[in-house]
Amino acid sequence: MLFSSVGFLFRFLPVFMLIYLFVPAKYRNIVLLAGSLIFYGVGEPYFVLLLVLSVLINYGLSKYMFWEPRFPQQNRSLKRVRRRKVALIASLVIDFGMLFVFKYWDFAANTVNGLAGHKVVPLLMLVLPLGISFYTFQMVSYQVDCYKGTMKEPTGLIPFAAYVGMFPQLIAGPIVRYDEVAERMRSRRIRFTDLENGLKLFTIGLGLKVLLANQIGTLWNTIMTAGAGNLNAAVAWMGAVAYSLQIYFDFWGYSVMAMGLGQMLGFEIPRNFDEPYSSRSISEFWRRWHITLGRWFREYVYFPLGGSRKGSFRTICNLFVVWAFTGLWHGADWNFVLWGLLFFVILTIEKNSYGKWLEQTKVLGHIYTILIIPVTWVVFAITDIRQLTAYIGNMFGVHRATAMVGIQQFTRYLEEYHMLFIFCILFITPLPRMLYHKWKDKWFMAVVLLLVFWFSVHEIMVGSNNPFLYFRF
Repeated sequence: MLFSSVGFLFRFLPVFMLIYLFVPAKYRNIVLLAGSLIFYGVGEPYFVLLLVLSVLINYGLSKYMFWEPRFPQQNRSLKRVRRRKVALIASLVIDFGMLFVFKYWDFAANTVNGLAGHKVVPLLMLVLPLGISFYTFQMVSYQVDCYKGTMKEPTGLIPFAAYVGMFPQLIAGPIVRYDEVAERMRSRRIRFTDLENGLKLFTIGLGLKVLLANQIGTLWNTIMTAGAGNLNAAVAWMGAVAYSLQIYFDFWGYSVMAMGLGQMLGFEIPRNFDEPYSSRSISEFWRRWHITLGRWFREYVYFPLGGSRKGSFRTICNLFVVWAFTGLWHGADWNFVLWGLLFFVILTIEKNSYGKWLEQTKVLGHIYTILIIPVTWVVFAITDIRQLTAYIGNMFGVHRATAMVGIQQFTRYLEEYHMLFIFCILFITPLPRMLYHKWKDKWFMAVVLLLVFWFSVHEIMVGSNNPFLYFRF
């Protein structure tokens, strides 16, 4: 089920909120879990069973970590360490095993078969369950925290299942650690101001998705319809910028809606974006983009590998591993691997040369970032390597196009989309956020948000289905 759908806005959410708000507080986790399973089941009826199975297995293993059988006192500590290691390894194998089978098996099989020259490994052709990358990472973080002792005692089955399956962030994040919601899982008070502010945030996110991401996305789709190898350099850059804006407002819109829904439910879901396109280096960009994913890889991959504590060469190796996995996490195709490794190269160069200088500049750093980011998003967007090579070649004028989409089309696109570009560029700056926080309690802001909501609903009703881009991952 999509947040930006009539079924969610006018059927699921009103009914769910009425039940959620009027049941006794001690039953709210049960209502949240039941509602989340219904929300997930509408779009993925069969994969609800996979989600439930994953939750039960992970809950059982976390309980096993804390289980204290009656051993003699001198053996108890040693047995506890062994038991926690066994439970952690089992959970990692099961969680990442499920993710591999559904998301990466065919990619690995095609790679092996291509190298062998004939079919060696069979293809499974499985449908990718929505949100599996996100909820897998949440369960792994919970198990690692239990193993490390960050979790002092196991939570109950219902709170754990509600944490994993919480519908505001189940499908596309943010990736929430249990300690960020643990207190609210035990007890939460929902005030009228929480409902009001959460609804405002949700409406803003809906507008970002429907009125900006969806609309600018039509330009990217139009340009790609002409063929990646048939573009004038100006048109190719326009398409790259359009996609950069689409994916930003698409994913940011979802994250803001998730924060708003979380606040309405009594939770504080962490912020996932911090005006990343205002960055002055690629390093700063990745501190501001998809913050919870970067934090997950830093805390559960980079630091355990040694981080930057074991010399320059080891640091570079650790960064390579992190960015290779970051690319693969986003998708099972070679362009995602290339995308991750491209950032590894850029970030390694920045870290060891001009990165600190860039972040101290007022203009050059922004220009540098604005020029690099659209190129990286093209690598992310185009899965066919030949088309990808042709598109980037067109951006830099080194690819010979057979039927050029030239300057006349560029002028026509600019005339049609120039106001949308202006709005998008305005909304990637800090100004709208500053004005919102200044005026959010004024009466006219309620009018503005009401107009945003109804214009968004109108576009949903008349527009084509356009799911969130990160649902693919």
